[in-house]
Amino acid sequence: MTAHLIDDPYRPARRKTRTLNIGHVAIGGDAPVVVQSMTNTDTRDVEATVAQVTALAEAGCEIVRLAVLDEDAARAIGPIRKASPVPLIADIHFDHRLALMALDAGVDGLRINPGNIGGAEPVDKVVAAAKACGAPIRIGVNSGSVDKKLLKKFGGPTPEAMVESAMEHVRLLEERDFFDTKISLKSSSVPATIAAYRLLAGRCDYPLHIGVTEAGTPGRGTVKSSVGLGVLLYEGIGDTLRVSLTGDPVTEMDVAWEILRSLNLRARGPEIVSCPTCGRTEIGLIQLAEEVERHLRPVTEVFTVAVMGCVVNGPGEAREADIGIAGGRGMGIIFRKGEVVRKIKGEENLLPEFLNELDIFLEELRKENS
Repeated sequence: MTAHLIDDPYRPARRKTRTLNIGHVAIGGDAPVVVQSMTNTDTRDVEATVAQVTALAEAGCEIVRLAVLDEDAARAIGPIRKASPVPLIADIHFDHRLALMALDAGVDGLRINPGNIGGAEPVDKVVAAAKACGAPIRIGVNSGSVDKKLLKKFGGPTPEAMVESAMEHVRLLEERDFFDTKISLKSSSVPATIAAYRLLAGRCDYPLHIGVTEAGTPGRGTVKSSVGLGVLLYEGIGDTLRVSLTGDPVTEMDVAWEILRSLNLRARGPEIVSCPTCGRTEIGLIQLAEEVERHLRPVTEVFTVAVMGCVVNGPGEAREADIGIAGGRGMGIIFRKGEVVRKIKGEENLLPEFLNELDIFLEELRKENS
């Protein structure tokens, strides 16, 4: 996968954390923010799960989490892991035996809360197996699963209650000399999520996995995730992230990468700059921009494309674009870095001519980078 760190003086400074590795992927320390997701297939269906893991990886996912709900799902991890192009994390609740089976099957990490798996002996067994395999553990606290005694102490699933819950689980691992830990604190409330991560960031140096849980369908969920994760990342909080949307998890990838791009943290694929249209627009700009985006969807190289609706101001407004098009009444111009390189007559010719120019540009770019 082609992805780049962006050299920008305004890029947010990152909180300093420990470093751990999920398979070949580094998290925390000086490593870039890592994009994750979770399959929604039945993990026991190896073929369907491998297909979804592969689709996620092709869309830019760097680590994939699988729900392990029973022994059949744990046994399926072996063949899934062999076919997976990215590291896998087993998501397990309550049953420590499933964690041991998942580790034995070759999973790269666990998402399990040690305080919920049956007492000291099960925790001992899971920690020993994770150490032997070099598998990190993610402690994941959701506002809906905070222990009753903490709910009573703090008056509900407050940010303070979530942080205290996480630190209780952390202490169980630290008491066993296990420190390959990352932590998540998730709520469906954006303000509560932000407040919880801010509190936690001041109490430990473990890498943090950030996300807004149960964010909703792609429209609403994109807004909630972008606001919550954007604030945290701008403050330097967050070493890996997941955008949680109801639907095909592959759709989460575009949102996650655009959040990182918008803060100049990382970039994957081209950035498309297009004007919102107005009464002066005299071409079918919306369709033109959508077709350009569709054409470039498989592309992972990083560059900027402008699709503008005004031949007078378009090139100037998108002067920093590597390549772009601006259309007006019955004509259009193609430009690079704000300089006109071609004029096109006939609105019907704008899209095919520009797509051809894009392909030529890409071929040249790939030759330069080879």
